[in-house]
Amino acid sequence: MSPMRTLIHDGSNDDRWYLCRGGDPADVYVFHEPNGPSGGRPSCIEIADFLAAANGSPEHRALLVMIGSLVGAGHGGLASSVSTPEPGAASAEPTPGEAASSI
Repeated sequence: MSPMRTLIHDGSNDDRWYLCRGGDPADVYVFHEPNGPSGGRPSCIEIADFLAAANGSPEHRALLVMIGSLVGAGHGGLASSVSTPEPGAASAEPTPGEAASSI
């Protein structure tokens, strides 16, 4: 099976960066396709290396935006499903009166 890829950023100089996934779901990387006149070669870059080396670049920011959108879409409602005690509910720590009466 050929890798799936999603465009991260299309540079003003026609370089392109793609987020790619191979046959194994853990096989995720950035593929850089340089523009023709630059003479560069296409390359696969580990995500950690890409983020470390491309800090602040347009393609770096675009990948972070993409990751952020996945967090919102994939985990919608997760934070709101975490239960917290209702106001006025008993807490896990004893009140001073409870601590004295248990001695």
